[in-house]
Amino acid sequence: MERRSLLRAAVLGGSSAVLGGTLWRGAAYAAPAQPGAGPYGAPGSPDANGVCLPTGFTSRVIARSGRTVPGTSYKWHNAPDGGACYADDGGGWIYVSNSEINPSGGASAVRFSSTGAVTAAYRVLSGTRQNCAGGRTPWNTWLSCEEVDRGYVYETDPWGVRPAVRRDAMGRFKHEAAAADPVRQVVYLTEDVPDGCFYRFRPTTWGDLSSGVLEVMVAGGGTSGPVSWAQVPDPSGATATRGQVPGAKRFNGGEGCHYADGTCWFTTKGDNRVWRYDAAAQTIDLAYDDSLVTSGTAPLTGVDNVTGSTSGDLYVAEDGGNMEICLITPDEVVTPFLRVTGQSGSEITGPAFSPDGTRLYFSSQRGTTGRSSGGITYEVTGPFRS
Repeated sequence: MERRSLLRAAVLGGSSAVLGGTLWRGAAYAAPAQPGAGPYGAPGSPDANGVCLPTGFTSRVIARSGRTVPGTSYKWHNAPDGGACYADDGGGWIYVSNSEINPSGGASAVRFSSTGAVTAAYRVLSGTRQNCAGGRTPWNTWLSCEEVDRGYVYETDPWGVRPAVRRDAMGRFKHEAAAADPVRQVVYLTEDVPDGCFYRFRPTTWGDLSSGVLEVMVAGGGTSGPVSWAQVPDPSGATATRGQVPGAKRFNGGEGCHYADGTCWFTTKGDNRVWRYDAAAQTIDLAYDDSLVTSGTAPLTGVDNVTGSTSGDLYVAEDGGNMEICLITPDEVVTPFLRVTGQSGSEITGPAFSPDGTRLYFSSQRGTTGRSSGGITYEVTGPFRS
């Protein structure tokens, strides 16, 4: 795709058994976020780059598809999608970005000095298909996910030194995003199909994704309650992974995924929802649902990629909608943070913060042209709260 109540689980010897979904009602969970005033105020008028930002924030264009990245000899890839940042030597950092085209795809990186100057750009993954989102690992690699039937996850080196490695044990399905949970030592995975599932991968050895167990979330039919996990018998996808485990919970078009402080947040585009998985309690509930906005117009639609800041704010990018990145604050307020103008045929992708939290990177996948060759990658600098 080039767009954008109680249930008890008993775990015995690594296998999961669950009670019936009829008990999946009545528990008290936090209400979904509602519109309100954000911490930075409303986005202002478009700047020279066509980006509407709150007072005190500025934008710059880092790269454009098909053009040489300024300050380097590297030509930026088409259809930039999911991304992440990594601390580099000397106080600099690296931004990695996927390319959601098929065939080809892959991923590239831009390297910055401690002052934010671009010092290099290069390829980190080649020869793959429709690399949409992904996720960073605690050991500083980038998991680039193929959003095709029976797609793979590739583990790549943001520095471009070590060759990328295909991680077959993480399953073959229409992958979207990944998020690592270092406490439980698992990687969560979303699946971008209307009847998709939410997965987790348990490596045999944490830090080594070459082997392990792929599991799928099992739960009742509601939007909140306890869950359990069951092993996917055949991760190779000869039979679709989402159809192998009875009772696997369905999610309508899994998109972005972000883990922080015991919670995994993930989005579903088919119903414009942001889900909250409490990994310690093993429960899920809704952090946002545009159909549950009680007053005014829902500010966030076309939910897609998601990232978080050190303050606990979630930044959710829109595929379509108003071409905005919206905030969901810890006190459950949802509000627009920025808006990109003149690009209605595109989507916002790849939001990620620099290691010090002062710069936000993202892309407009198709830019002003509405084509994959028109992608634009931006940096926003400003007084982000910590």
